[in-house]
Amino acid sequence: MPAQLNQLLKIKYPIIQAPMFLVSNTAMVIEAMKAGIAGCIPALNYRTLPELKAAIHELKAAKVEGGSFGFNLIVNKSNIKYKEQLRVLCEEGCDFIITSLGSPEETINQAHKVGIKVLCDVTDLKFAQKVEALGGDAIIAVNNEAGGHRGEISPKALIELLKKHCTIPIISAGGVGTKAELDAMLSYGADGVSIGSPFIASVEAGVTDEYKQACVDYGAEDIVMTQRISGTPCTVINTPYVQKIGTKESWLESVLNRNKKLKKWVKMVRFSIGMRATEKAAKEATYKTVWVAGPSIEHTKEILPVKTIIKNLIS
Repeated sequence: MPAQLNQLLKIKYPIIQAPMFLVSNTAMVIEAMKAGIAGCIPALNYRTLPELKAAIHELKAAKVEGGSFGFNLIVNKSNIKYKEQLRVLCEEGCDFIITSLGSPEETINQAHKVGIKVLCDVTDLKFAQKVEALGGDAIIAVNNEAGGHRGEISPKALIELLKKHCTIPIISAGGVGTKAELDAMLSYGADGVSIGSPFIASVEAGVTDEYKQACVDYGAEDIVMTQRISGTPCTVINTPYVQKIGTKESWLESVLNRNKKLKKWVKMVRFSIGMRATEKAAKEATYKTVWVAGPSIEHTKEILPVKTIIKNLIS
């Protein structure tokens, strides 16, 4: 399955193990690299810069031919650690950076100085064209079947739209849980795919067994959109707790969000509170189960090693 992503990241198969908040870790990425794909971790999964540096060193030591590793940066104001994270990644080195939720301009400029590729999350043509104009190396086309912060356009329509108007590689994100779905994305013109949710239920994932088992027990019809985590609509499993708290922002949040002066501060506070709640649900046994996932968990039937999940996707 040759595709432009193979050449860009020097990998055997055109697949990125998507960065997932709290879920992704070095063990998952090392197994991804061994299997011939790229693996990515959110920089926010590390509380301190020394922890981030240690992860980079571990991945560099474990890197094998045919695999690559990178980190995801939230580049808007909600991430107060952004500039320091970018500095560490550029100083220590990695194969690529994926940017999310903001302008990638500074990341592209700084990363390219040290030979790091930059791939950028987009959900529409306007932002994709901006990424290309800024010199981004590839576009992560986040469609309406993605987990977490997803787009509004179907996989096929988004891929075809971006391929028509952009010249850099288009990596489709969302809606892949089987080889047939992967092949479909490539047939639409995608230069590779980014796959996240199927890896939540991996042996190596850094979350509770309850979270992993939920990805086995629930399906596509159990995924709902919520504004209660980060302030930006996000997909979660519709557990009894999610049903209890609801998926819409509160009346007070709605009022404050309409105030131009307060809006960005409200978003930062909501992001911080939501991330703490999500972390507790992912790492501890709790009834407050807010588990982020996408509809591709429909195909997750058991908890498996990363290498087996990848094998099932490519053969």
